Amino acid sequence: MTLQRIASTTATQAVFGRSRTRSLEAQAAATLPAGALMQRAGDAAARLALALAPHARRVWIAAGPGNNGGDGLEAARLLRGTGRDVGVLLVGAADALPADAAAALGRAREAGVAIDVPAGRLATGDLALDALLGIGGARAPEGALAEAIRQLNAATCPVLAIDVPSGLDADTGQPFGAECVEARHTLSLLTLKPGLFTGAGRDHAGSVWFDDLGVDSEAESPDAWLAGSAASPARPLRRHAAHKGSFGDIAVVGGAPGMLGAALLAARAAHAAGSGRVYVALLGGPGLPEHDAVRPELMFRPQWCDAPAAVLGATTVVCGCGGGDAVRAVLPRLISVVGRLLLDADALNAVGSDSSLQATLRSRGARSQQTILTPHPLEAARLLGTSTSAVQADRLGAAQALADRYGAVVVLKGSGSIIAAPDRVPVICATGNASLASAGTGDVLAGWIGGIWAQSSAADGTAFHAAWRGVVEHGAAAEPAQPGPLRAADLIDVLYQRLRRPADLPR
Repeated sequence: MTLQRIASTTATQAVFGRSRTRSLEAQAAATLPAGALMQRAGDAAARLALALAPHARRVWIAAGPGNNGGDGLEAARLLRGTGRDVGVLLVGAADALPADAAAALGRAREAGVAIDVPAGRLATGDLALDALLGIGGARAPEGALAEAIRQLNAATCPVLAIDVPSGLDADTGQPFGAECVEARHTLSLLTLKPGLFTGAGRDHAGSVWFDDLGVDSEAESPDAWLAGSAASPARPLRRHAAHKGSFGDIAVVGGAPGMLGAALLAARAAHAAGSGRVYVALLGGPGLPEHDAVRPELMFRPQWCDAPAAVLGATTVVCGCGGGDAVRAVLPRLISVVGRLLLDADALNAVGSDSSLQATLRSRGARSQQTILTPHPLEAARLLGTSTSAVQADRLGAAQALADRYGAVVVLKGSGSIIAAPDRVPVICATGNASLASAGTGDVLAGWIGGIWAQSSAADGTAFHAAWRGVVEHGAAAEPAQPGPLRAADLIDVLYQRLRRPADLPR
């Protein structure tokens, strides 16, 4: 058994939803003595509790009516054995517990654990454990369960959730209702659950720890992959004889009047990512800028969208950043001709409201043209013809539905951004924090992905890997600082400096 902390620097980890976790649990239980998995879970929870709060004098555990409650009861027994004052609030009838949990209750009582104890006054140095529901939650907690969650959330001491914070959907990362545990730490057991890393899950789970309980899950196909900065695909080594033409051309199409900044942020990010030449095709009438005083390396081409098809086909295009309504006029040709096309912001909104553009976008795959879509939840909802709340209610499902509908790589932005593509297991990004909730950071992401993509060869230039690497690096640039203001232009500088650090240079 291994106990590890899952951080934003983690390498790729398999993530399993409720259904596959239950399947793995059943397979393991069939080969182990009765109660073995529960005892292992209780041992893992107790070990982590001691590590997190080594000086805690009192430990209070809210235990539910199922096997998650049994895990908490096993932990209670072990913690009582260390001399701590351990109390358990058992929610549900003791005589209705599953067999393994009932046995755990008996052992806890024999060890001197006090049962049916309310939280009372917990000191800041004490510890509370949430063992109410785990993956067993399927609806909004009510009655005694809801009251126990309120007691946990009112505690001034740290709360450790066992497996999944009670009230949180393990698959989607969304609370079932108003009552949902907000834990300081969560110990995910047997498998990592997707709901801990996307949607509201990161706020409710806190720091995530993992113990596989000695069960090998490699033979089971995951529902998603979790990717931290250590999992970002390596950048190819630059050869000494290379020149600017070796690293691709990128055109940023956008920046309608009043929204010039969005296009400049995307173009500067593409340039910082290493693209050899960056063109800026601003949309609108006369009087638009002809150069960027901050980054004079950028080349302004107002009529670039009218270039020959061969030029458009050989250029990576980021379209939509600050495009406004003007972007609609150039989209039909770009979608039809460009070989590598990333659509963001206003370009996505235009596609979402135009069935003919949608049809043209869907046909790109048949022409061996690659597409990346980078919507936030509202843009995703427009593309799917649904609501933002529906997208957020199942972020993995929404991202995959978008990818399948348009034959594209999709980056669904937000807490725990998701990278999806047809016929691939989606990736949940483990990097980033709320510092990225700032105007313009999405434009930076679009340009950064485009810049990575532009310098990739045909052999390794898949849209999926460009998006994966771009999202992970973009999120990592917001760390390790606590969430706080981060200006988009400053984000580009951080991305560039991280790229130039010796430790980050290609090996």
